[in-house]
Amino acid sequence: METMPLTLDWPSALARLACALVAGAAYGLDRSESGKAAGLRTTILVCLAACVAMLQVNALLDQTGKGPTSFVRIDLMRLPLGILTGMGFIGAGAVFRKDGLVSGVTTAAMLWFVTVIGLCFGGGQYGLGAASSAIGLAVLWGLRFVEHRLERRKAAWLTVRYAIDSDCPRRLAEQLTPLGCTLEQRGAHVEADAGTCESRYLVQWKERFDVDRIAPSLDGIGRASGALCTQWAMAD
Repeated sequence: METMPLTLDWPSALARLACALVAGAAYGLDRSESGKAAGLRTTILVCLAACVAMLQVNALLDQTGKGPTSFVRIDLMRLPLGILTGMGFIGAGAVFRKDGLVSGVTTAAMLWFVTVIGLCFGGGQYGLGAASSAIGLAVLWGLRFVEHRLERRKAAWLTVRYAIDSDCPRRLAEQLTPLGCTLEQRGAHVEADAGTCESRYLVQWKERFDVDRIAPSLDGIGRASGALCTQWAMAD
């Protein structure tokens, strides 16, 4: 395994920055093509920032009388450790949730991973940085094809209001079952004065990662079943 060089000159520093630039750009192109907010410029800056942090550590090392295996000092290593901690907060900002769906997790993980790659190149560990970059890109590009074809379980809350003498619950089940959905009643409220009943259901189904077919159709299915009004929301 390579160790951080004891001496740092401009050719070496520029070579490390160039490696970090290329690695950050490779990941940024992937995120930009996917339409993510953290795209080309973000990943390049993150990787370069981590690289510069390690270059600063290398430049500040006390080299007098030190051998190749004894020059690391814990107080200086707090700088890259702080970079990793800070990236954890930035990555958390890339994750958001809407209607029970969580997105941005891959982008957050990628930003943290790119930071580590930048630290490798900044420390002069070219082989480790290059190998890690290649493996990470293989995961992002190669497994995307597999992930998007995997089915995952989804769930939504469906609330329907219908006339007391209506057969809406039966018709609702008849329409959802052929679509591969399961319907569980989780509550009901009868309003005798208005002659209506309001039922709340948990609808569950399996769907491909990149497909969103069932949820948007719940409103129409509810009305087609005889509901006077419907309301749905993705379940956590």
